[in-house]
Amino acid sequence: MDTATAPTPTLTPADRCDRCGARAYLRATVSGTHLLFCAHHGQAHLPALRERSDVEILDETHQLQG
Repeated sequence: MDTATAPTPTLTPADRCDRCGARAYLRATVSGTHLLFCAHHGQAHLPALRERSDVEILDETHQLQG
């Protein structure tokens, strides 16, 4: 039985970067797989992700600007 749940519409402090474990501010959904990135790693991977037509991106890095 598949127990996967749909991602929340926003990211929470519990969401962590898949690369370094810092708080995630960017989620990329590729073919049903969710990739979470901190602001640093998200910006590093964002250009390549945006080139793909099968990616849905949730970018909440605006929360870091104060």
